[in-house]
Amino acid sequence: MSQDLSPSRTGGGQPARTDVEAALLGGRTFRSLSEQTLSPREEQFERARQTLGFFLAPAVTIIFALWPSDMDSTQQLLAAILLGVIVLWICEPVPIPVGGLIGVAAVVILGVAPSTAVLAPFGSTTIFTFIGAFILAQAMLKHGLAQRLAFAVLSLPGVGRSTYRVIIAFGAITCLLSAFVSNTATVAMLLPTALGILVVIAKLMQDRGEVKPDFDPLRLRVGAALMLMLAYGASVGGLLTPVGSPPNLIGRGLIEEATGERISFAQWMAAAAPLCLGMFVILALVMFLLNRPEVRRIEGVEDYIREQKAEHGKMSRAEINTLIAFGTTVLLWLTPAVASLIAGTESEAYAFLDDRLDEGIVAVLGASLLFILPTNWKERKATLTWTDAARIDWGTILLFGTGIIFGALLAETGLAETIGNAASDSLGITSLFAITAFSTLLAILISETTSNTASAAVVVPIVIPLCTAMGLDPFVPALAATFAASFGFMLPVSTPQNAIVYGSGAVPIIRMIRTGLVFDILGAALIIALLPLMVGLVGIGA
Repeated sequence: MSQDLSPSRTGGGQPARTDVEAALLGGRTFRSLSEQTLSPREEQFERARQTLGFFLAPAVTIIFALWPSDMDSTQQLLAAILLGVIVLWICEPVPIPVGGLIGVAAVVILGVAPSTAVLAPFGSTTIFTFIGAFILAQAMLKHGLAQRLAFAVLSLPGVGRSTYRVIIAFGAITCLLSAFVSNTATVAMLLPTALGILVVIAKLMQDRGEVKPDFDPLRLRVGAALMLMLAYGASVGGLLTPVGSPPNLIGRGLIEEATGERISFAQWMAAAAPLCLGMFVILALVMFLLNRPEVRRIEGVEDYIREQKAEHGKMSRAEINTLIAFGTTVLLWLTPAVASLIAGTESEAYAFLDDRLDEGIVAVLGASLLFILPTNWKERKATLTWTDAARIDWGTILLFGTGIIFGALLAETGLAETIGNAASDSLGITSLFAITAFSTLLAILISETTSNTASAAVVVPIVIPLCTAMGLDPFVPALAATFAASFGFMLPVSTPQNAIVYGSGAVPIIRMIRTGLVFDILGAALIIALLPLMVGLVGIGA
């Protein structure tokens, strides 16, 4: 039986005291679309969007394939299939990875390219980077290592005494974890802790008489700020490393495929770090200006954090093993960069390390340690089982492969050049600044209506030929589109982490739209202004 959380009246006509714990910890977290707290209009829109996709995708494909045109027949057929896939990605009548696989099957069956050439990108080193990073993240989540880090930060002196510090600390924790762990998993893992702290804050306000006895704790500004900081902080932190977010690996893979230039782990971090720092500062300012907490000084949060931290006890053998595997992987990822700083990029040492320590190989090597390092040698019990590893996000891996496939086919068939020339002529884009702004805004717009992964797979293949047609270096615009694909802060459907915090009930939709819109605009401006400078300093594509 569901619990009634609405305020009631006492026998004397006075409003009853709200049960804060029941309201905030009643299990009203996001699980699936059918369980989300959506208005009837939102539910109607979602159903209509999915139904439309079933009919619109094949219709668009057939109409464009048969449309009289001067295009090469192979290019036109590929374009028709790609348009149908984009409709599937946007409307989601089937899971997004499945939509990509349908497109790949159509490419082979309709004779656009042979199967051996089409499926080759599934052997990309980035696929193995995905797999290894996801397995490492799975171990961190299973054994509680990420939560231990969160409580360690929150227990720092003075943090738990101020709502502002708690919110900033949560943002910092989320940023750090989502640089290596799935954004969605990071938010889902930290949400119970955030709700627990919100209970303490709400009870404090209730005891102080700062709110009405029958107040709704789900409508506190401090709660909205805490939840949104979790969701948006994950998107910001996910930009820091190539493995931080699926759009990063997809965009990087497409850029490397099209240009033949490699973007190393260290180069990516060097270019992204100032951008992430700037975005986090902007995020904190936007959050506090638009969702100013009702109370500044708080008591009791430090005790709550201390209790939670004590429950975790000492580090387990599984946590230590996970930390060893994770540390080894990151160390090997960064070793070629360290060698280049010490001996130079022309040295034999750097060439040897860069060739042997391939990121994909290092990722699967680090993940393999989880199946070797024991937690109980007598029982031959390892840190992770294959059942645990099989729970990783295989859908994203499939989507990455299909995205690379379509990017390669766009270049091989000449459709990319055709699109670039047409866009250049029709839009009048003539400068690197203009195309960077165009790619950034387009990626954000698409990510607001569909997944950020699909946004990167759609926009980056369009931007690269556009630059080629104008004789411009595609690195800055393509990276801008890749970073911007992780945006989409306005709606619950924009990213899974948005949906998770919205499903908590503590974030009114109007607050999410207003805060997300401002952060979208300021974040886009930061990308357009700062990214060209960082790419030049790091030397990407040089």
